Amino acid sequence: MEEGGTALYKSFLFAQRIVKLYKHLLASGQPWALAEQLLRSGTSIGANLEEATGGFSRRDFTAKCSIAYKEARETHYWLRLLRETDCLEPRLANSLLAEAEELRRMLSAIVRSTRENS
Repeated sequence: MEEGGTALYKSFLFAQRIVKLYKHLLASGQPWALAEQLLRSGTSIGANLEEATGGFSRRDFTAKCSIAYKEARETHYWLRLLRETDCLEPRLANSLLAEAEELRRMLSAIVRSTRENS
């Protein structure tokens, strides 16, 4: 479960960046709806991993990690959209996209290995 701990830590740091970006997007007059979607999905990754670590069964753990994986994919989408519509500068977007992709890969590996070991 050490990999899950690493993912939990990284997802928390990522969520902090997403919250700061959300504030920046609002302050700079970017579309509220897009910023809100990004905030919800970007912070949900860690929240679902936190729930997974408190799961009562392997199945519960896997289900929550699967949701976190989907949220990482959704966050990747919103970041790409914000970048491509000039709402977010490419350098910042690319940095966050790389983090979202790293989380997605970690979560995919966690879900896969947990299912294989069941």
